[in-house]
Amino acid sequence: MNNYRMTSFFLIPLLLVACGKETRKPNIPEPHPPQQKEYTFGAAASWADEFDYEGLPDEDKWGYDVGTGSSGWGNNELQYYTEKRIENARVGNGVLTITAIKEGHEGSAYTSARLVSRGKADFLYGRFEVRAKVPQGVGTWPAAWMLPTDWKYGGWPASGEIDVLEHVGYDQDRVHISVHTEAYNHVIGTQKTASKKIEKATTEFHLYRVDWTPAYIRGYVDDVQIFNFQNEGSGYKAWPFDQKFHWLLNLAVGGNWGGVEGVDEAAFPARMEVDYVRVYPLIEN
Repeated sequence: MNNYRMTSFFLIPLLLVACGKETRKPNIPEPHPPQQKEYTFGAAASWADEFDYEGLPDEDKWGYDVGTGSSGWGNNELQYYTEKRIENARVGNGVLTITAIKEGHEGSAYTSARLVSRGKADFLYGRFEVRAKVPQGVGTWPAAWMLPTDWKYGGWPASGEIDVLEHVGYDQDRVHISVHTEAYNHVIGTQKTASKKIEKATTEFHLYRVDWTPAYIRGYVDDVQIFNFQNEGSGYKAWPFDQKFHWLLNLAVGGNWGGVEGVDEAAFPARMEVDYVRVYPLIEN
């Protein structure tokens, strides 16, 4: 969910060579320019959740990140992410609804949910779609995004992040698509992102999409391209996107970005609705 969201800790074991206490470098491949070409994608989804059932999210497809920022991730947000709590994550009437509620829980002032496909559905390249409606209200911060499953190059931002959809409630109807890497992130003023003001983002469903290939990542809103990030061939610091990633769907409250203009308590309960999530396979031409 944008570079404000993820604070990860990744420990690299020390490998000692036989003669002395010299530490070996991680086995990172040499950079090489990618093949510049256009890619196509399969017409049928290779993985999807249509949310055409009732109850909790399908446990064969979704797990949960549980806790708060003190759990090792987060951006000073106010919610506690719960697990298998239908008040926070419910499927019904053809949609997934993630609800952020103002209520005390485990020392936090709000509850919400953060669904993850990690270990159940991990992907390398493809077309990634989510049809969603974001909540109104200052202090809300919904996202549909992707993180690396194995953190091949180290903790955030070295191993990358792909944001398919973000919205902060104080900037009504402006949606964001971004990537984050070691070379390109907000901490050093080089973040790669695009935003678009769209009508009725909080009252109607819109289609958010990312096409991820070995050569580029492109972002679309309602099939109109707004974002393009090329693999420049300089190595993992700019392009760590050669490893498997997984989905995250969540609704945060406040935090370093979502809470910039405070939190309107009257906006809660707040709801992010998702009509479907689909992945289409990359076709090697």
